[in-house]
Amino acid sequence: MLDEPRSGRLASWGNALLAGLVSPDEAADRIADDDAVHRVQGLPGETGPVGLTLALGRLRALGAVGLRTALPAPGHPLGLSGPPEFNARALEAGEAVLAAGAGLGLVPEILTAGPEGGAGPDVHVEVVWHCLPVREAPPADVPSLGEAERELAEALREATEALSLLDVAGSGPVAQAALAAYRARAEAGRQVLAPGYPPRAVRVLELAQRVGALIGIARQAGGNGEHGAAVSASEMAARADALRPVERTARRAQVAAYNSAVEERERRG
Repeated sequence: MLDEPRSGRLASWGNALLAGLVSPDEAADRIADDDAVHRVQGLPGETGPVGLTLALGRLRALGAVGLRTALPAPGHPLGLSGPPEFNARALEAGEAVLAAGAGLGLVPEILTAGPEGGAGPDVHVEVVWHCLPVREAPPADVPSLGEAERELAEALREATEALSLLDVAGSGPVAQAALAAYRARAEAGRQVLAPGYPPRAVRVLELAQRVGALIGIARQAGGNGEHGAAVSASEMAARADALRPVERTARRAQVAAYNSAVEERERRG
């Protein structure tokens, strides 16, 4: 399921800070969200890890004019620009942030402590962002907001059809739980993007997350055979193949939304 990635929060609220729309403390608080602490390791000029507030200020001093999100997957270096060493680290983490103008990128390492299988306040989460050099080049395979919105409309239809084929349109317990969790987040009125983003970006990101929720429902129900007849391994593989391009479209749309503030700023010159 395409939940909000930490790289998306960092890019979104970091961009708002760079644009002077939020305070450093608010940006750091929003980026950390429910995590205990975020630190940045390897920043030029720093001998050890530093907090988000100092790190964002240092990135600005190093020439950063905006932050971009990357959400790579095997065979799909979405949002990356090289070099191979950075791409490999980002692919392993499944996400990264690129600081445009500074030639630097950040890859998160998630450190957790707490009871096995625990969640919420029972788990202590720390995030260390490793700072590494990146190429100043166009990021791979990132669509415009308009392209992303058009692709998502088709992806939403495909994801809905996949749910219908799986016969999990809401009657199975796994499907019910996943859909309820998505609706709870949507109804909470959370701010999906920081100030400074165009309304279209908010619309695209919300739709991408909705498609991601449907993908998660389809995968969970298909994998558990929880509703309807048991499925064979070949049928499960066919369903996974059908969902893969839909998930790819949703990830591309997420990156387009998170990166739109930087793209708009560059267009204005």
